Amino acid sequence: MSEDDVPALLDPSLFGEAPKPREAYLVLARKYRPSRFEDLIGQDAMVRTIANSFALGRIPQAYMLTGVRGVGKTTTARLIARALNYESETVRGPSIRLDPPGRHCNAIMASSHPDVFEMDAASRTGINDVREILDAVRYAPVMARKKVYIIDEVHMLSTAAFNGLLKTLEEPPPHVVFIFATTEIRKVPVTVLSRCQRFDLKRIDPGVLAAHLKAICAKETVPVDDDGLALIARAAEGSVRDALSLLDQAMVQKPTGGGAVGAAQIRDMLGLADRGRTLALLEALANGDAAAALGELRAQYDAGADPSLVLRDILDILHEAARAQALGGAAKIIGGADWVAGIKALAARLTPAQLSRLWQMGLKALDEVGRAPDALAALEMALIRIAAAAGLPPPEEAARLLREAAGASAAAGPDAGAMGGGPRLSAFQDVVALAAEERQVNLQIDLERYVRVSRFASGEIVFAPAPGMPEDLPLRLGRFLKAATGETWRISAEAAIGEQSLAERRKADLARQKAEIAAHPFVAEALAAFPDARITAVRRPPPVGETAKIVPLRHAAPDLLQDEDE
Repeated sequence: MSEDDVPALLDPSLFGEAPKPREAYLVLARKYRPSRFEDLIGQDAMVRTIANSFALGRIPQAYMLTGVRGVGKTTTARLIARALNYESETVRGPSIRLDPPGRHCNAIMASSHPDVFEMDAASRTGINDVREILDAVRYAPVMARKKVYIIDEVHMLSTAAFNGLLKTLEEPPPHVVFIFATTEIRKVPVTVLSRCQRFDLKRIDPGVLAAHLKAICAKETVPVDDDGLALIARAAEGSVRDALSLLDQAMVQKPTGGGAVGAAQIRDMLGLADRGRTLALLEALANGDAAAALGELRAQYDAGADPSLVLRDILDILHEAARAQALGGAAKIIGGADWVAGIKALAARLTPAQLSRLWQMGLKALDEVGRAPDALAALEMALIRIAAAAGLPPPEEAARLLREAAGASAAAGPDAGAMGGGPRLSAFQDVVALAAEERQVNLQIDLERYVRVSRFASGEIVFAPAPGMPEDLPLRLGRFLKAATGETWRISAEAAIGEQSLAERRKADLARQKAEIAAHPFVAEALAAFPDARITAVRRPPPVGETAKIVPLRHAAPDLLQDEDE
């Protein structure tokens, strides 16, 4: 091949039209970095304070910006530098309005303006680095009105460097403004903080952050499911930059055949378990079904879920359920209709004390899972423990049952139940009292809640089960009676109709007594005067000749009827 043949081989026409050079991709965190104060999300209080200080001419000599990573500290510092030096055809002073960009705006945002200096204190921590600044502050600005020094991660400065800054911070030249940014505000000396106007940049609310991400998806024409955006917002923990970085990663998960990026794809990307499945796992724990909970955990683990993340999801669900319980209709739950319904159902099923107990146990398990050599084994042990505790009564109900058991034992006398052939059971209430006497608290609660007796005879109990009855209750009751009486009892939970359960009867009795009391003229007048007041408990009068005692509700005697959820 001769040299004359080479140009012919390199002729572009042989390969068709040459492709146009593609522009370098700009990541979302940089592409959608705020360029105006109006673009900042979730920082309204700070923007309002800065605007008022400009309007009144009360501009501080130093700012301190603090907040979590990615919340916008450096971006805000550059916006403040632009605002201090804003200059256009019509504006010649500090302005919170940065649109259209002024003469110095582009250079400041690009970190190339000669009068705006940026220093990373994480890499330049010594006194010599600060001395360069102190030597330069005496000189007037080259182009702008103010010389602005932005020091990022200022908490990394050495003690000597901080001491070198103090004098200048106390009496800076009128043309100099310092802007400090830090994620560790407690590591900044108080002597420095006292010389700065401090702004705490807030974590962005997950709902606000998800809406922001949705708007960006619309601009990028890459649809992402709302549930997927909610997952990203939660994973970002209030950091806009982290959320945009995760969104960047999620957008490349777009199906080749078209369509939106789904929550399942984002969940796989983040290494998270399916929240719906985690909610089912938690429901199994609330039922005391350790086998179902362990089976669900193993399925999620085999699918790639991290045990510590599964436990964190459990804690998140408990927190959402507790908030829904405390706030009622005012609680904002992020997710689809099924998810919201599941959270509300869990909140309605468990008492505040039970939710708090499960939260505390989960929190303790989180530390154990982090320290254990086998995270899965540690989580399984924690779930077994939580399932066992889920069947325990709420503390307030346990206290009531113990009081009633103590009263029943005292009334029966020391020789009760000592007759041959075991205790005499002539009514279902005797069975419940026997369970209380034997300290079988779980069994006692289940008998009171779920047993609607249809037939009671010696050696036989037939009842209609109330909704939610544990499947093993007939078996547990039969074993208990066999051990207590020495006889085999026939326990049948097949009746279609039965009497009210003891808990239902107690609740109805309380409602009837409340209605009677509310109808009393004196009480009716009090309730009318205080619309938010309500009757929560009913006390029986003491026997004739005894003096009534004022007893706090939490220490009330068995003769007190009160709401079980109080």
